Amino acid sequence: MTVLVSSPPIPAQAGIGLRSRHFREILKEPPPVAWMETHPENYFGDGGLPLRVLEQIRARYPLSFHGVGLSLGSTDPLDRGHLRRLKSLIDRFEPALVSEHLSWSSVDGRFLNELLPMPYTQESLNHVCARIDEVQNVLQGPLLIENITRYLTWRDSTIPEGEFIAETARRTGCGILLDLNNVYVNAVNFHLDPLKVLDAIPAETVWEIHLAGFDRFGRWLIDTHGEAVYPEVWGLFQWAIHRFGPRPTLIEWDTNMPPLSVLVEQAKQAEAILGGSHVAAS
Repeated sequence: MTVLVSSPPIPAQAGIGLRSRHFREILKEPPPVAWMETHPENYFGDGGLPLRVLEQIRARYPLSFHGVGLSLGSTDPLDRGHLRRLKSLIDRFEPALVSEHLSWSSVDGRFLNELLPMPYTQESLNHVCARIDEVQNVLQGPLLIENITRYLTWRDSTIPEGEFIAETARRTGCGILLDLNNVYVNAVNFHLDPLKVLDAIPAETVWEIHLAGFDRFGRWLIDTHGEAVYPEVWGLFQWAIHRFGPRPTLIEWDTNMPPLSVLVEQAKQAEAILGGSHVAAS
């Protein structure tokens, strides 16, 4: 398969999500993190401040693109305009990783502002693998797919989530962006064992890890990305790093946006666990 980028690969260290609130501060005093990740859809315009800022940040940090708009699991045709804009942005900024969600967001041309769960069936697996192959052919390189949170289950599902994700990677050659907060939230909400989900995923398919915070609403955990990483998720991260080895790890925070220093401090916590794994392995 064609290599996607010519830029240096992202190291197995901690990074943070790039958000417009922090643009000025990052440019004035670049924070001590290893890399940054951003949503490419925010830069689909032909010009303007966001693109100029991204150029300056890209000159200082390895970059990852984390898409939210491809609707990989939908039965709608793939949005060719979206793919063209994404490919153009990839060619311009050469991100080391490009990812999307294993979900759907559109039906009959109408988009919902939500990442919705797919049924874990053979038919669904065949469908999404064909779509991922199509996207990778356009992008001329591998895509990472992220496991999502869900708040319902499909009666027709016959394949456990971890096995579904692993088989998708096996068939298409894509990588896995393993969101450990999502694994934990689903496990609590549906009374599952998170370690069984992780055990089903081959280590070599995990190329990136996400950590985030959740909120509680009654008995439900909701993946809001609006809190610090919880102790339970840090514990799952330690287990995962022991299982998979060190991986590029992102602190993801999208709502109730804190000061940049809070994100950096969370990245330092992740870095301590990743660094401890390097020491243990040496």
